[in-house]
Amino acid sequence: MTIALLLAALLTQASPAPAPAAQASDPLPGDWIAVPDDEVLVFTLSNGRTVTVRLAAAQAPVHVANIRALARAHWWDAGTSVYRVQENYVAQWGDATEKKPLPTGIVANPPAEYVRSGNSAVARLSRPDPYAAWAGYSRDGWPLAGNATGEWIPHCYGMVGVARDLAPSTGTGAELYTIIGHSPRGLDRNIAVAGRVIDGMEALSTLPRGTGDLGFYKDEAQRLPIVSARLASELPAGERPRFQYRETVSPRFAAWITSRENRKNDFFTVPAGGVDICAALPPVRKVP
Repeated sequence: MTIALLLAALLTQASPAPAPAAQASDPLPGDWIAVPDDEVLVFTLSNGRTVTVRLAAAQAPVHVANIRALARAHWWDAGTSVYRVQENYVAQWGDATEKKPLPTGIVANPPAEYVRSGNSAVARLSRPDPYAAWAGYSRDGWPLAGNATGEWIPHCYGMVGVARDLAPSTGTGAELYTIIGHSPRGLDRNIAVAGRVIDGMEALSTLPRGTGDLGFYKDEAQRLPIVSARLASELPAGERPRFQYRETVSPRFAAWITSRENRKNDFFTVPAGGVDICAALPPVRKVP
């Protein structure tokens, strides 16, 4: 009996696990759409790690134009750093001294691109958002929240905002931050969201927390220098990082939304019946 049990166990270990059953929410190969090269911005840090940001050109066009101009001018390549890391809040980078001149042509005080008029959502969550009348997804793969007159990208984990001073300042895009903690949705419609970290988030979220006010590093030596920032469109074709977002208009994506709102498997035995938009961010992946 013991030998038989051992043989059965060995056979079980040797047998490949069955492939998971296909789900209605599974994407087809054609459901993945290329992120445009001029929407991909790669920051290289002095510790050798990289952080890749997708720019939200449609939602914040003037701020994104500034960010592209800063990258093309190689403004971040010297004298800039990650200088603030606040626990459960943000990591922020740029010029900690606020004295570095900006390149010619930068719009010093862009329009307040906090809310965009209209409603471009092609898919929605089934329940209202706690901070908005509705939440859903744009055709080009961005999470959205909105009301009867406008829409905005919510402040979810990994979103990139434009740091600013008190109003009427709207920020130039030279100083950026990303959310590294619980989604601070109270910032929605108060700051321009200009992008989303789509790769290398751990390079920012695992940094030592600043011990100064608001998480600023007290000691300049703690700042993590930025070596370069490049748009993928400016790199040689063979060196460009390539990403894809999942389309948001098919029955498969609708099924994906339902699966996120009603997670049920061996672990999730009681479906929640709803989901926060920040817990259902549209998928983005590296090109396989």
